[in-house]
Amino acid sequence: MLRESTIQIIKSTVPVLELHGTDITKRFYHLLFTNHPELLHVFNHANQKQGRQPEALANAIYAAAQHIDKLETILPVVKQIAHKHRSLGIQAEHYPIVGNTLLAAIKDVLGDAATEPILTAWAEAYGIIADAFISVEAAMYEQAERQDGGWKGFRAFRVDRKQKESEVITSFYLVPQDGGAIADFEPGQYVSVKPEMPGETYTHIRQYSLRTHRESRTIAFQSSARTRCTIARQARYRVTCTIRSRKGIFYG
Repeated sequence: MLRESTIQIIKSTVPVLELHGTDITKRFYHLLFTNHPELLHVFNHANQKQGRQPEALANAIYAAAQHIDKLETILPVVKQIAHKHRSLGIQAEHYPIVGNTLLAAIKDVLGDAATEPILTAWAEAYGIIADAFISVEAAMYEQAERQDGGWKGFRAFRVDRKQKESEVITSFYLVPQDGGAIADFEPGQYVSVKPEMPGETYTHIRQYSLRTHRESRTIAFQSSARTRCTIARQARYRVTCTIRSRKGIFYG
């Protein structure tokens, strides 16, 4: 439970976040990847380069500050983000790293305006929000692992077959390397795919909506591309092009 003094300080920073939120989150990601390059295995590199991730984080921080006195109102957003975190393998030990880096970014961008009371209030608020994410995500991980046909982390699958649906859409049918069962899924649910990409320093994870299948040991998803995977375009769309050309192993 946040103290009233903390709530008031956080709310007082809302106008500042509206003006400087994206600058703070850009600085945050720069510090995060400089000091913890191992996290580049988790984050979407394309979203970073195109500025989508810093903008999304800035919006989330702004919303949290606005509703800091009624955090229950953002619980649906917490659950939505937690599903994304689970798909990427975010763990509890990542949250202190993120919290410390966020405070450093706030101080770097705001300078002397980031007073000790403001930093202390945000540290307290972040701790409460992080605990909520950790709790929700722990329950999601446990449910995913314990259900029939479930698994922990990433699991190796091989491409059983590919089916070209159109000029831009290809369906992939995957079977687990271990030959085990696969958990049922609900409409709209997605799978994280981590293809082996020779020559890449960091892994790349992408999410694809699952397709209904009749085979109990097969999962299916579709990959779409608006452009052909020419040599000139492979640098920009290397993950999509790799997936569309693969006949081997995926991790999901």
